[in-house]
Amino acid sequence: MQLFLESKNFVREYEFVGVFFATILAGTVVPLGSPALVVAAASFGLDPALLALTAAVGFTIGMTINYFLACNLGRPFLVKKMGVEEFEAVTALWNRWGWILYVVFGAIPILPVELLALVCGLLKARIQTFLVLSFMPRLAVFTVLAYLGEALGEWIGLI
Repeated sequence: MQLFLESKNFVREYEFVGVFFATILAGTVVPLGSPALVVAAASFGLDPALLALTAAVGFTIGMTINYFLACNLGRPFLVKKMGVEEFEAVTALWNRWGWILYVVFGAIPILPVELLALVCGLLKARIQTFLVLSFMPRLAVFTVLAYLGEALGEWIGLI
């Protein structure tokens, strides 16, 4: 019950700005539970379409932070540990097949797609493809969850 009240107060006080910054953190490796936040925020009355867009943009920014951290800090370490040839072989394999795994992880809210953002950064995946495949599945998931939250809020009388 306390968590419910705190969530309600958070949404009422910070609205979209709060959701935006919370989803940035959730897109990194901070376990904030952005799907639950989206459902809760919509059930407390935030517009579901704008909420889904706000959460998807925030989450994508968080995952992009992971990407660049891994690319700039982790990549040199891995190249040194694995060797250039082995690292390039893993990178080629990821560039060919890894995106399928990334989209599947992005479309299922409980899977840790933010950790795959680290893999994309380590392997220096194409940033344009990374951004599209980070944003689009999350936008779809957050849209479904936001409208589900809105229906839930109406059903239990919160809206």
